[in-house]
Amino acid sequence: MTGQVEFARMNGLGNKILVVDMRGRADMVTPAAAIALNADPATQFDQIMAIHDPRADGTDAWIDILNCDGTKAQACGNGTRCVVQALSAETGRKTFTFQTVAGILNAQEHADGTISVDMGKPVFAWDRIPLAEEFFDTSRIELQIGPIDAPVLHSPSAMSIGNPHAIFWVDQDPMTFCLERFGPMLENHPMFPEKANITLAQVIAGDALRTRTWERGAGLTLACGSAACAAGVSAARTGRTGRTVTIDVATAPTRQPLVIEWREDDHVVMTGPAEWEWSGKVDPVTGIFVRDEEPEARVN
Repeated sequence: MTGQVEFARMNGLGNKILVVDMRGRADMVTPAAAIALNADPATQFDQIMAIHDPRADGTDAWIDILNCDGTKAQACGNGTRCVVQALSAETGRKTFTFQTVAGILNAQEHADGTISVDMGKPVFAWDRIPLAEEFFDTSRIELQIGPIDAPVLHSPSAMSIGNPHAIFWVDQDPMTFCLERFGPMLENHPMFPEKANITLAQVIAGDALRTRTWERGAGLTLACGSAACAAGVSAARTGRTGRTVTIDVATAPTRQPLVIEWREDDHVVMTGPAEWEWSGKVDPVTGIFVRDEEPEARVN
C-alpha cells in the first residue's frame, strides 16, 4: 500500500514526537521511513506514534511506537499525551483507551489542557525487566561507572514501565554529568539484554525530583515520560519521596513539571502538557513528507 497520510509534529515537554495517522491502512510506518524522517532537521524526532485502527474491543486505537533509529519502543508517555491531544482536537472527546505492545493505556485530557496517562503497573522482577543477572532486590543493583573506589555513577534502581529503566541517584544537578558519554555505554551494558533507558535523578525536595535521560534507541532526549514515571516510582520505592512527586525535567525547554502518582492500586499515572507544532503529509514507506502550507492554529 502506498500514498501519503496525515501527520503532525508535536512535543511533550520538548520530547519530539511525530503523530502519524495510519487508520484505514494495513501497513506500518517502516524503519526506513523513520530513519529518513529523523535525518531531516524539520522532522527529527524522539518517537513516532503511529495511530492504527483498534485491534481489541473497548479500545480506541492501536499505537505503534518507533524510535528515531527505526527500532520499536514499547511505551512513550510523552508521545501518548500528544496522541490524546491530537485525537481530542479531532473528535472533541476527552478520554481514550489505547492498546500498545506494552498493554492497555487509559488517558484523559483535563480542562486546563494537561493530560493524564495511566501507564499501568511497574515491574520489578529481575527477569521481567529484564536483567542479565538475578537480583532479589532490584531497587539497588550492582552496576557502576568509574573507579571502583570512587565511582561516578553506581547502584541504580531498575524496573520496567513497559520498557526497561535504570535510575542512577545523584547528589547534584544531572546536567553536570556527561550523560552523552555514559549513556551509550550504559544503554548497551550486558546487564540489559534488551538495552535500557538511563536516567540521572536528583532529589530536590521531599516531593520533587530533577531528571535527565538517555533514551534507549533515541539518545539524549529533552524529556522522557516513561523515565519520569520510573524515577518517581523508584524514589518512592527507595524511601526518597512519597508516592506523588513532581518531576523537573532538566532539559525540557519550558521546565513545566510532570506529576507522577504511584497510586495505591499500583498503577502509575503521569500528568503533563502536550504541544502541537505543525502538520503535513508523509509517505509511511519512504518517509518523504510535505508540510502543510498554512497550519491551522491549535489551542493546547
